[in-house]
Amino acid sequence: MTALSHEVDAMRRALLLAAEPQTQFRGNPRVGAVILSSSGEILGQGAHRGAGSSHAEVSALADATESTVGATAVVTLEPCAHTGRTGPCAEALISAGISRVVFAQSDPNPVASGGARRLREAGIAVVEGVLAQEALKLNEVWTFAVTHQRPYVTWKVATTLDGRIAATDGSSRWITGEQARADVHEFRRTVDAVLVGHGTVIADDPHLTVRLDGQVLDREFQPLRVVMGESDLGNDYRIFDDAAETLWLPTHSVDDALAALHERGVRHVMLEGGATLAAAFLEAGAVNAVRWYVAPAILGAGRHAIEDFGAQSIADVLRLTDVRTSPMGSDVCVTGLISTAGSKGSREMH
Repeated sequence: MTALSHEVDAMRRALLLAAEPQTQFRGNPRVGAVILSSSGEILGQGAHRGAGSSHAEVSALADATESTVGATAVVTLEPCAHTGRTGPCAEALISAGISRVVFAQSDPNPVASGGARRLREAGIAVVEGVLAQEALKLNEVWTFAVTHQRPYVTWKVATTLDGRIAATDGSSRWITGEQARADVHEFRRTVDAVLVGHGTVIADDPHLTVRLDGQVLDREFQPLRVVMGESDLGNDYRIFDDAAETLWLPTHSVDDALAALHERGVRHVMLEGGATLAAAFLEAGAVNAVRWYVAPAILGAGRHAIEDFGAQSIADVLRLTDVRTSPMGSDVCVTGLISTAGSKGSREMH
């Protein structure tokens, strides 16, 4: 095999390491790294396990079974050049005697980028863009957030066939079945924050925690719970218990809410509010993806999933792309992307 073939295989291995379920990715990119000898043998490998832990390159160097002088580092993301909770990875690679660095995706974060330039200044050969699309897909949400300086938003909703999220008396448990509800919790575990409006808190008193097999996960594994609205709700609702951290955003502005969350390091928001909040985010062009659970049931009356968000004709319709459907028991989950996210004006929730 050629050196390039070894490096491509190593990049595939690094991408697998980055995608492992135990890799914590909240607020951070998924990154994997492999150290290769001059003959193409794997000397060490590693992945980033979350904020404050060793970066993938440092983990791979620590895992190396022999000297890394003259070795090649294969990394899914451009090595960082800044000092945060840990030191710059570019400097760690230089100190380890690495002679060649191959990475997939350039770092879009202006705070951390510049690693490739620093490596070249140190006389290290740098190759960019190997399996770049695969790496970008792995970190699609994080890349959007750091590029646009606002969180990626996934709107989750569960309805009857006629688009109702609750009956006339306000009851909504349970529209969908157990399998669909379990899937919601699996997805909720992957996001940084879950956002609802104050009206949803008053109407439904949701807990908004991650529960797997009926057990609420420990606080450290829970997403941030966010309530948006100017009314002070007090502390009597379940969302304000100690099971997870809760943030109250006293605003009706979608832009202000997203800016505040981005400032806190939130990169992926799961929008779980009611019809008013959903309309506000859609009109603001702030919804990137939709996760819609449909139950084979009809109510005929009750609360709709969404209010008017400004569409006046079929020409204004929001069409999803990359649409996928997944059966979940008797229910169906439809997922898709909204390509116009970010293209509209601001909107306030009322």
